[in-house]
Amino acid sequence: MAENSIISVAVHDLRKGPDDFQVVLGKSDLGVTAPVQRVVDQLHTLYGRRTAKSHGKFDEDEDNYPTQRHLRQYLEAEFKDFGALTEALMRTLAVNAQTKAAATGGHVFFAHFQRDGKHYLMVAIVGDALSAALTKQHDVTDVTHLDINGFRFAGRINISGWTSEEDRYIGFLKGKGNVAEYFRAFLGCTDHVQEKTDTRMLVAALKSFADQQGFDHKAKTTFLAKAKEICDRAARTRVEISFDTLTNELAPEDPDTLRDHLADPHLRLNDLFIPNRAILNTLVRFKGHTDNWTLEFDRRAIEEGDVTFDNEKQTLTLKNLPEELTVRLNSEYGDG
Repeated sequence: MAENSIISVAVHDLRKGPDDFQVVLGKSDLGVTAPVQRVVDQLHTLYGRRTAKSHGKFDEDEDNYPTQRHLRQYLEAEFKDFGALTEALMRTLAVNAQTKAAATGGHVFFAHFQRDGKHYLMVAIVGDALSAALTKQHDVTDVTHLDINGFRFAGRINISGWTSEEDRYIGFLKGKGNVAEYFRAFLGCTDHVQEKTDTRMLVAALKSFADQQGFDHKAKTTFLAKAKEICDRAARTRVEISFDTLTNELAPEDPDTLRDHLADPHLRLNDLFIPNRAILNTLVRFKGHTDNWTLEFDRRAIEEGDVTFDNEKQTLTLKNLPEELTVRLNSEYGDG
C-alpha cells in the first residue's frame, strides 16, 4: 500500500500576464495512476526534506483569508467535491499572487491524501524544465518535463490537526525574501513563531535524534552540549538559527541525517527563529523541585559521578558537596 493514500488530485495553471494573473483550470479529479502517485509521493518527500519551513494555523479573518472557509465547505460535503475546493483556492491564489511583483505562476498541484491515519491537503507550484531525449532514430530532441525537484512554493495542511484544534497544522516553505508571503497569505496561515515554544520543540527534536541514533550517555551529553553552544550563540547575538547552520556545525560528518530529522513535517519545527536561552538550558541541565527542596544539575554531573540516579529506587545520590553546604549541615545536624 502506498505511504500516501491518495483521495483526490487536481492540477490547474496559474499564468502571469502583463497586468495580472490568470487561472487556467485543468483537471479537478485526476485518476490515481502510477505516475500521479509517483508525483505526489515525490513532492511530499521533497517538501519534507526542505528545511526552511514555518508552521502555524488559520487566520481568524476568513474574509481576507478564505482558505479555511473553502476547506470547511469541502469537509462538510464529506470530501465529495474536490473540484469546487481547488477552483476556489485557485481564485484565492491568483488574488494573493497579484500582491507581489516578483511572484511567478506555474502548475498548481493539489493533493488530498491520508498518511498515518490523518488527512492532509498539499499544494505545490511546479514549473517546467527543458531536457533532452533520444528518438527511435537516435536523434536528440528537446522535451519538457515537470521540474519536481525545483519547486519553490509548497504547503501542507493537516486537516485532521485542524479539526482537532491543534496549535500548528499548517506548514509551508518560507523561501527567500518576502516573495513567499503571498503563498502564506493564500494558505490563510498566521505565521506562528514563538521563541519559547519553538525552542522547546527544537530541544525535544534534538533529544529524540540522539536517542534514535543510539548515542550512549556520554555521546548524548556531548551532542546536546554542542547544540546548546551553537544555539546559545545565536540567542546572544539575536540572530535567527537555521537548520542548515545548526546541522553543518553540529554534525559536520553527516549533516543530512540530522537535517532530515529536523525537517520532518510531523515534528512541525519552525526554521529561522531566535532561540530562547532559558529553554536552551534544558538541553544540558536537569531541574526539579518539591515543596521542600529545589535541585538543578548539569548532565556532566552524572557522567563525572557527582550525581547518581538509581532507576529502581527512583533516588538521587549527590557527591562532592560544596564546602559551605557541608559546613552548614554539620553545624545543624552533625554529631559534633
